[in-house]
Amino acid sequence: MHDTLAPQEITLQGLLGFSGPDAPPESVIRACVHCGFCLPACPTYRITNRERSSPRGRIALIRHVSEGRLDLLDPIFVEEMQLCLNCRACESACPSGVKYGELVESARAQIEEARTRPVHQRFARKAAFRGAFGSSRRFRGLAHAMRVYQRSGVQRVVRGSKVLRPLGLSASEAMLPTLNAPFVIPGREVWSATGTRRGRVALLSGCVMSTVYADVHRATARVLARNGFDVEIPVGQQCCGALSIHSGDLDGGRALAKANIDALLSNRYEAIIVNAAGCGAAMKEYDFLLRNDPDYAGRASDLSSRIKDASQFLAERGLTAPLGPLDITVTYQDACHLAHAQRITAQPRDLLQSIPGLTLVEMPESALCCGSAGIYNVLQPEMAGTLLKRKLDNALTTQAMTIVSANPGCMMQMQAGLRERGLQVEVVHLMTLLDRAYAAHGAAVAAG
Repeated sequence: MHDTLAPQEITLQGLLGFSGPDAPPESVIRACVHCGFCLPACPTYRITNRERSSPRGRIALIRHVSEGRLDLLDPIFVEEMQLCLNCRACESACPSGVKYGELVESARAQIEEARTRPVHQRFARKAAFRGAFGSSRRFRGLAHAMRVYQRSGVQRVVRGSKVLRPLGLSASEAMLPTLNAPFVIPGREVWSATGTRRGRVALLSGCVMSTVYADVHRATARVLARNGFDVEIPVGQQCCGALSIHSGDLDGGRALAKANIDALLSNRYEAIIVNAAGCGAAMKEYDFLLRNDPDYAGRASDLSSRIKDASQFLAERGLTAPLGPLDITVTYQDACHLAHAQRITAQPRDLLQSIPGLTLVEMPESALCCGSAGIYNVLQPEMAGTLLKRKLDNALTTQAMTIVSANPGCMMQMQAGLRERGLQVEVVHLMTLLDRAYAAHGAAVAAG
């Protein structure tokens, strides 16, 4: 353990360590008692069987940097902070309640502040996090261009020419889902409650969900409306900031968080509904992200308390509209940031089992990460591919022809893996299935 955790056994002064308000919190570092309960829950430890690639090992590395015994830019430290999926499975397993996500995200931010990346990497990060994801308008424009790329036939030509292979972009391009649905634009669409009105909610538009999965947004809104809630998509909201935060760009994440607080925090809404697990987890932690901002700390805490995953909200308030039958067998994949960061596991299953005719078959290791983890599958393709294979192998043991999830990254990752295998297994969002069940009831009533 000594060799793997302390690659440089030195006590020299002058090593580059943590600094500033975004340093990993000492109270969280000290909370870890190194019991090892996190080891079997950690995907990277299970694949590598390497102590330093476990949550306990990474916390030890963070402690070494904090105490001045390891340089912040030590190659092994940097490698391990990047190899971590930040899936938060260790938090579910930890008896001491260590908030591991706060440590790894802070450590990544410290690394990014201290390191000097090559010009092309700096450009790519700025183009992604401050460019595309930094503005919902720019992201919709990019998504529109991607839709043209797919529908014009250019994608077919590019894939056939294999021009992306030498650039290392083939795998990333292969993960692109087909963009068929029109975009959901804040302020343009409102869904009125049907039946007895029970309240009004706001729906986070987000980036990927409002473009790639606009159909899921509309399904979510229809499900909420059928259960008595007016649904609005307020103007001014942006990407949730999760990708920036996970990648060490905390300032970029804070800018997006502030924009969302300004747009969404209103007593008009009894809840802000989120149907993407990663977005919901990030927004429920705005209070930590903005804890040092005197103008936004209180408002961030207020907004965080109002964030509800769609399945969480519906389970709490109860379904009131009758569901029609769906005679299918499904298996449910726990999205990491729903199961571990938000601790929501029973509610999606309860909603699935409320659909008449549906059979739910549990897959082995449902809560083990699929390897998507934001853009982890782009940055760490080997580990991501190993985890995807394990996830799909587990899912296919159920013989279900439908895999249900609640996060866009997981859905894209599994859809790409199934396409590569040539399998006709559907990956569908939980809200889409509920919407289909309501449509089935409506069809049955219309048929008399």
